Amino acid sequence: MAVPDFQTLMRPLLEEYATGGERRIADVRSVLAVRFGLTEEELAERLPSGLAKTFDNRIGWAATYLYRVGLLSRPQRSVYVITGRGREVLKANPQRVDLAVLAEFPELAEFRKASGAKKTKGGVGQSALGTESAETATPEERIDAAYQELRLALVADLRDRISAISPAAFEELVLDVLTAMGYGDGAEHSRLRTGASGDAGIDGVIREDRLGLDVVYVQAKRWEATVGRPVVQGFVGALQGARASKGIIFTASSFSSEAREYADGVSPRVVLVDGERLASLMIDHNVGVSDRETYAVKRVDNDYFGDET
Repeated sequence: MAVPDFQTLMRPLLEEYATGGERRIADVRSVLAVRFGLTEEELAERLPSGLAKTFDNRIGWAATYLYRVGLLSRPQRSVYVITGRGREVLKANPQRVDLAVLAEFPELAEFRKASGAKKTKGGVGQSALGTESAETATPEERIDAAYQELRLALVADLRDRISAISPAAFEELVLDVLTAMGYGDGAEHSRLRTGASGDAGIDGVIREDRLGLDVVYVQAKRWEATVGRPVVQGFVGALQGARASKGIIFTASSFSSEAREYADGVSPRVVLVDGERLASLMIDHNVGVSDRETYAVKRVDNDYFGDET
C-alpha cells in the first residue's frame, strides 16, 4: 500500500501509545510500519527534497499535532506518552482522528494562528501539507503557507527546548542571540554574563563599542510562569542604579499585559522579549538552528529576452 498521509496516522499513533505506555517515537514508528504492511521500498521513499523519508516525516507531523493539542505529552526528547485527553479522543472517535477532530481544541488554532492557513467551511485550515485542497491558492501562496507552518512548528519546538535548559544556559543563549543580531563590537569582552553574581537583577551586559560608552543591560527569566509588572519594575530600578539608558528582559514564557503597559511608558527604556519572539529571533539569526534545505523559486528574466517577448 502507499505510505499513509499524516492525518491517517494520527489515530493508530494514539492507539499504540494507549496500549504501550511511554515510548520512543522511533519504536512506535517501526510498529506502525509493520501494522500498515509497508514494504522496504515504501519505507525508503523520500520527500521531493530528498532530505527525509516520507513515512518518518508523516509520523513526525502526526506526533507534532497530537502533542500540540495535548493528546500526547513529551516527558523527554523524542519520547511521548498518551494523556487523559488523548484517551478521551480515542474513545469518542473510534474510526478516525484527524485535523477536523483536533479543531475542537483551542490549542490547534493557537498553534496554527501564524501559519497563514485559510479556513474552510468546516473550520479546518488549508495548508500546503495536504490537510485540505487549496484549489484557489496560487503555487506561490501554497509555498508561503507551507513555509509559515514549518516555521511555526520550529518556533514551538524551540520554545520547548528553551524551557528545558538551565537558567545559566538561558542567559548565555540570550547573549548569543544579541551578538548574532549585531549587538556588541565583535570583541570577546563586549559581552559579559553577570548571572548569579547578583548584579542587582542584571544578568548580562552587551557593550556596543570598545570603550563601553553605549551599553545594553539584560535580564533573563527562564520561567514557565508569566512575568508580571513587579519584575519589570525591579529591572528598571536596577537600570537606574547602574545609570543605564536601556535594557532588555528576555523570558521563555510570556509577559502580563500590565508588564507590557508599564514597559511601554517607563524610562530608562525597557524592551520585553517573550518566548515566542525569542524563538523567532533565533531562527532569523541562526542561533540553535541550521538550514535543512534552500529552495530557489525562479522566474523568467525579462531583461534577458528583451522587449520581443
